[in-house]
Amino acid sequence: MITVFTSTYNRAKLLSRLYRSLISQVYQNFEWLIVDDGSTDQTRDLVSLWQAEGKVSIRYVKQTHGGKHRAINKGVQIAKGEWFFIVDSDDYLPADSLMWVCKHANQVRDCQIFAGVVGNKCFLNGKKRDKFTYEVLDIDSVSFREKLRMKGDMAEVFKTEVLRKYPFPEFAGENFLTEAMVFNQIARKYKLRYFNQNIYICDYLEDGLSMNIRRHHRNSPKGTMLFYSSSMRDNRFGVFHHIKDAINYWRYTWNHKGARILPPWWAWFFYPFGIAVYCYDCRREYLVKTTSGN
Repeated sequence: MITVFTSTYNRAKLLSRLYRSLISQVYQNFEWLIVDDGSTDQTRDLVSLWQAEGKVSIRYVKQTHGGKHRAINKGVQIAKGEWFFIVDSDDYLPADSLMWVCKHANQVRDCQIFAGVVGNKCFLNGKKRDKFTYEVLDIDSVSFREKLRMKGDMAEVFKTEVLRKYPFPEFAGENFLTEAMVFNQIARKYKLRYFNQNIYICDYLEDGLSMNIRRHHRNSPKGTMLFYSSSMRDNRFGVFHHIKDAINYWRYTWNHKGARILPPWWAWFFYPFGIAVYCYDCRREYLVKTTSGN
């Protein structure tokens, strides 16, 4: 069985599209596990209506607002599915999505070197985020990006038992930690099976996590420092990647006044560049606000 997992925060108006896509799935052996990250809208009432319809197996859990990474930790703990598919509240799935996931998941189920399977994300118009020439590819997620130079978000479906071994670190008062923190750790030990099918449709909204990534990094400095300091010490990444990590480390955390998770010594050379990019971010955000009249 597949656990389709959704973390949601005040997205009652958007969840219906995902719900409709789930009841239309060709493959029906799945549960929809919703972890409500402290919503104050009508999410609970809406989900209760869907549960009463009985068209999809839905479990709903509400937690104090703590961010997507905490919701994932909770979801992984209680998931009933052998496979764990993270689908954001503003996105949805093609009708054959879970069918393709099941087909490829069955091929690697009993192989201990695989952590899961990965399909493509595409835009609302059906265009892929990137053009891929492979049909099936077995490789770890870091090598996929670093050695093959593949870019963009992918639709990962992990073995639940693997994710349980790699919980997200949680810092008090912080509501964000990039998923790459865990995915990069998994890639040290496990491969993924990539298959060239569109299984996930993206809709990047102005109030979504992806569109506000810089602000989330700034508001969660400890998690951000942990991620970039770890990445700078990771020899799987090349020089230019490390330089970018160093700049981003200072870009998002230079004014943090508490205890600091220190980067490698050489990262201090990029402190001025991080400040410069931070200033650029602030100016761009100011211009967007003034232009939009907010």
